[in-house]
Amino acid sequence: MNALTASYRRSLDNGVLFAVLSATGFSLKAIFVKLSYAAAPVDAITVLSLRMGLALPLFAWLLWLSRGIGQARLSAKDWAHVLLLGMLGYYLSSLFDFYGLQYISAGLERLILFTYPTLVLLLQMLALGERPGPRTFLALGLCYLGLSIALVHDIRVEGDSEQILLGAAWVFASAVTYALYYLGTGVVIRRVGSMRLAGLAGGSSAIMVLIHYAISGDPTQLANLPSEVWLYGALMALLSTVLPIYWLALAVQRMGASHAAMFGNLGPVLTLFAAWVLLGEAITLYQIAGLALVLLGVSRLSSGKRKTS
Repeated sequence: MNALTASYRRSLDNGVLFAVLSATGFSLKAIFVKLSYAAAPVDAITVLSLRMGLALPLFAWLLWLSRGIGQARLSAKDWAHVLLLGMLGYYLSSLFDFYGLQYISAGLERLILFTYPTLVLLLQMLALGERPGPRTFLALGLCYLGLSIALVHDIRVEGDSEQILLGAAWVFASAVTYALYYLGTGVVIRRVGSMRLAGLAGGSSAIMVLIHYAISGDPTQLANLPSEVWLYGALMALLSTVLPIYWLALAVQRMGASHAAMFGNLGPVLTLFAAWVLLGEAITLYQIAGLALVLLGVSRLSSGKRKTS
């Protein structure tokens, strides 16, 4: 018992537990979305509005936690950056992702999203006028070979290539917008702070989503939604939106950003396993092979970036 207690305290002190909890929470988002679609005939913007509307008070809680001495006063330029990041990272990226999940499995969705580090690297090289080296080409080839294997497998199993390709395109658009968000945070986070930025960007994006829904959706149908959809929306808001951001901030404080980011590799594995348990999605050798290649490619890219830094 004492050994277990000591191990638990070490995992708290070094940030490992928080990093694992964060990866687990983010990986469950696609599961809650698919469960919402199965529970009632709801569309993407309705489910996203539930998630962000219920998360809005929790983003305010993040802002309250981030209060402290020495915070810089935000300029008009800072606010413009925050609003742009909120639009890219939590509004557009989430919206495109929810659209895609209407057509593809949760496992394939997480695998496509997980390629965003390759997009970050390519965008950085494009901005700096650099050319990828052999190591980068190899890592990119491994990632997209694994993704192709998983995509072809899903098309063969489901038999509806147009729907799956449409869903994959939406999720890839989500990965692109998230990569742009990720690049933009480097400009703002030093002035604003990670938890403060998450609260501001998340809160602004929640308002954007609710405005979108008020214009294009039907708010009156919210009262008629099954209780299961509301439950999944609340779980998304708490377990797959705000708490993972908070846990990640705690992990970064204890182990640094690069080490905390490594635990993100757990995401596709956890999603694949959760989709098998909760959604009945099959786990096949093709999916495992595709997942292994994507993980290997992203790991090689990450190690290369750390050495370069």
